Amino acid sequence: MSHFDILAIAKQHLQAISEGKAGQELAPYYAPAILQIEYPNALNPNGGTSDFQTLIERSEKGKQIIVRQTYDIQKEYVAGNTVILEVIWKAVLSIPIGKTPPGEELKANFALFLEFENGQISNQRNYDCFVPF
Repeated sequence: MSHFDILAIAKQHLQAISEGKAGQELAPYYAPAILQIEYPNALNPNGGTSDFQTLIERSEKGKQIIVRQTYDIQKEYVAGNTVILEVIWKAVLSIPIGKTPPGEELKANFALFLEFENGQISNQRNYDCFVPF
């Protein structure tokens, strides 16, 4: 698979999430043995890891509280089987987060490292830096 193919898949994945897709609609992007690591951040101070099933479940839960979200890719890199994206994420939630009331926008600067096997994400690392909320 070429660099352009995995970059296109990574962008399609973020677009699908932006469009509100969740659960089984996102499953084709993930390898069955995917491991996603979220490093500690203001929203999730302990960080965490997710396998395939957990990612699917978390996306369904997220759909219940995220009114809308966007991923504005600032930079993109491909190294071997890895896509690295620098992204500005914005989301409007249906619940309060910190001092941010429902309906107000949250913002974060993300770095995503997506490793691919056979056209699917096999390993994902999130480095999320939230604007104070």
